[in-house]
Amino acid sequence: MNLVARSEELRLLNHAMEKKESQFIAIYGRRRVGKTYLVREAFEGKFFFTHTGFYNCPKEYQLNAFYNTLRKTGLSGDYHVPENWIEAFDLLERLLQQNPSDQKKVIFLDEISWMDTIQSDFISALEHFWNAYASARKDIVLIICSSATTWVIDHVIHSKGGFHNRLTLSIHLQPFTLAEVEAYTRFLGVPLTRMQMLEGYMALGGIPYYWSHIEKGMSIEQYIDFLFFRKGALLRDEFDYLFQALFRKPDAYISIIQALATRKKGLTRGEILEATGLPSSGDTSKKLMELENCDMIRIYTAFGERKGTLYQLTDPFILFYYHFMEHRSMDPHFWMHQANTPVTNTWKGLAFEMVCLLHVQEIKQKLGIGSVRTDVFSFTVKKDLEKGIHGSQIDLVIKRADKVTNLMEMKYGQEEYLITKSDDDAMRRRRADYQRAMKSRDAIHLTMVTPYGVVQNAYAGNLDGVLTADDLFSHDRF
Repeated sequence: MNLVARSEELRLLNHAMEKKESQFIAIYGRRRVGKTYLVREAFEGKFFFTHTGFYNCPKEYQLNAFYNTLRKTGLSGDYHVPENWIEAFDLLERLLQQNPSDQKKVIFLDEISWMDTIQSDFISALEHFWNAYASARKDIVLIICSSATTWVIDHVIHSKGGFHNRLTLSIHLQPFTLAEVEAYTRFLGVPLTRMQMLEGYMALGGIPYYWSHIEKGMSIEQYIDFLFFRKGALLRDEFDYLFQALFRKPDAYISIIQALATRKKGLTRGEILEATGLPSSGDTSKKLMELENCDMIRIYTAFGERKGTLYQLTDPFILFYYHFMEHRSMDPHFWMHQANTPVTNTWKGLAFEMVCLLHVQEIKQKLGIGSVRTDVFSFTVKKDLEKGIHGSQIDLVIKRADKVTNLMEMKYGQEEYLITKSDDDAMRRRRADYQRAMKSRDAIHLTMVTPYGVVQNAYAGNLDGVLTADDLFSHDRF
């Protein structure tokens, strides 16, 4: 089995095959995250029927394609092309009846949202197939899969209709962590250093498909040029395809992402409305939740001056797109030529912080608090000299149940970070501002995350902890 880093998902799917009752499984997640690959590897040689919807094709085309798959699977030629989805699933029932064995029959419907065309009654027909037929048997494993995360959540997982409480298992397939990227590149036989993987992750995130074309002998800089900037590059138009696959009307979602891409720390809901012109409505709130479900943004708590909920871009590929690809260069070696330029160094600082935010669990493991209850948030306070507050912003605060709070400093560098007097003064000021503004009685630990650690000078001794790039590669997330 050629499957890397999906052991928990594989365990769940294997367990479903052992159940005595029929199983209804939904797998969803971002485009290119490996949903179809997971199912094919988990059930290789065990499929009874598998069909993939066609993008942007009308109902008649979808029905004809479904019928052709039924025929290839063994349906008798006595039956004609169905005129609607009720008839189509009736033919699937007839195909099942032609195979009376008690062995589990895996039915895999991939990119299922593409079959649900306007006024097609697809959902009603699928509901009837499961509720009236498949669930009454003991040998059906029905798996649905889609890159349109919102479709799966709205129509199946949170269904108030025929699918309400019908799922037996749902899997939200997440992007790889750094540790999983390391396992994957080793599987591919590509000997990258952890620093190279980190820099690649800052541009590609943990999307397996984005990593799958790297070849032995390529540097990360060469690979990024190969993926994005050479003529006919594989991911040259990925941004547009990504949003078209996820959302039927992507423009409003893109406007939110564009607004968030300009603000490193994130925006409040009101600031998003002001920047995008979207209405203050439940529909806009739903779009924000959908973007979170698609692993593009995070919704987190802010304390201090900006107390409340913030929305922040957390997709490395999208951040990279807005910095370098929206108005891309025609230079096929653009990235090789961008080394150590001011714009690249600015992006690296932002992207490294984003990677750290995506690996908070690994940071907690290194701090020895993996099982300790924590609150994770950001902190901002304006200057108020009457209260002894100088004004501070802290991107990552980990407040622990053991009465310790870690104030995290994330600094990107390609060598050991030299802490200057100015750095030391700023960190001390942030600690004092946090204690006074939050009236905190916790022990406050100043903790730095930087790829190569810090130069051991007089100021380094004032830190309570230092984490390196290696610490973000923890294999003990669960």
